[in-house]
Amino acid sequence: MDFSSTLRQLSKMQKPAQGVSVYTRFVNRPAGRLLAAAAYRIGFSPNHVTAISALITFAAVFATALQPPSRALGQFVSVALLLGFALDSADGQLARLYRSTSLSGEWLDHVVDCAKLLGIHAAVLISFYRFFDLPRPVLLLPVVFQFAAVLLFFGGILTEQLRRRRGEVPTASVARPSRFRGMALLPVDYGLLCLSFLFLGSQKLFLALYVALLAAHVVLLPAFLAKWLRELS
Repeated sequence: MDFSSTLRQLSKMQKPAQGVSVYTRFVNRPAGRLLAAAAYRIGFSPNHVTAISALITFAAVFATALQPPSRALGQFVSVALLLGFALDSADGQLARLYRSTSLSGEWLDHVVDCAKLLGIHAAVLISFYRFFDLPRPVLLLPVVFQFAAVLLFFGGILTEQLRRRRGEVPTASVARPSRFRGMALLPVDYGLLCLSFLFLGSQKLFLALYVALLAAHVVLLPAFLAKWLRELS
């Protein structure tokens, strides 16, 4: 298939848009589709794309931890994290295109996703400690954010796996996704966290954005956990 034909085929194989934010639906998945089509033309496997996503993401993680905050660093980190996020979408789309989804590939994808959540908040903690003039209690914020983000990720993945075991397989033939729900989920979308690093050079602004996203995670986490538990009961 040529590039345009590959894109059309990928468009027919998209996952349902329910339960995702407007960023994931309208930005990250389309960007991932373009990257998946390019990877298919090059001959990359889904695991190759996952590995590239991890390398790019952790380049941003180490840069955040090791370099003093600046406008240029923030731009690099944000672009690298967003590219890694788009590639994370591309590997699954590529697997569906190849019709080669596997347990090992899914395992690798989820392990990388978990590692990036652990890594990025650990990097923020190190950056806060080394380069920010902050009271010591503020250093607990990345720890709390990391806890909430990883628990939200793990809870969602585990719920999906248990629903599959029960025979509930998501399909595209469902009701039209709610735009309001997509907007409501935006504060807990990983893409928004990636974008916040654009302001890493302005310590007060970045801290304010980071705290706002943390607050959204803390508020929405109990609601998600209660919803998932209710669905599985």
